[in-house]
Amino acid sequence: MRDITPSRRLAGVDDLLLYRLNRLSASAGAMVVRLCEGGHGITRREWRVIGLMKEGEVLTSSALAERIQMYKARTSRLISGLTQRGLLNREIPPGNRREVHLSLTPAGIKISQNLMPQVREINRSILSVLTDEEMAQLDTLILKLQHSAEALSLTLQPQLPKTQRRLGRGTKERHF
Repeated sequence: MRDITPSRRLAGVDDLLLYRLNRLSASAGAMVVRLCEGGHGITRREWRVIGLMKEGEVLTSSALAERIQMYKARTSRLISGLTQRGLLNREIPPGNRREVHLSLTPAGIKISQNLMPQVREINRSILSVLTDEEMAQLDTLILKLQHSAEALSLTLQPQLPKTQRRLGRGTKERHF
């Protein structure tokens, strides 16, 4: 009989997919945080914004919030901080004061161009233990799991209790 894998066993927190992925993310993410904070003076959340915005791309603040998967209030604080530090342009189009157009400044682009190769190298190093076939399987499985999670979220959303953000709980960024 084959050994039962953690993903099948689910006996404790250590077996849960989200916990295991969070541990992987924490281990790998710590290196990225050091690069961001120590090497470039930005936080990991600021890197998320800079890293996801392409050179020359213009996004609305709500589109950016969706893309980085953060609540609009937290995204707004990030935008303000990055704008004050000269890493992000913030423009309000005439006739629509409710919409904000965002783009990277030359300084933001420079951080992206300097930091992205370093982050890519960390990713390459972590993935280097996998064969090409295993990497292709990993990519397929991640996509399959993402679709499954999105479908489950749509099904369960109406049944789940509402978050209590005023208590500092339930941000989109939290994982198990």
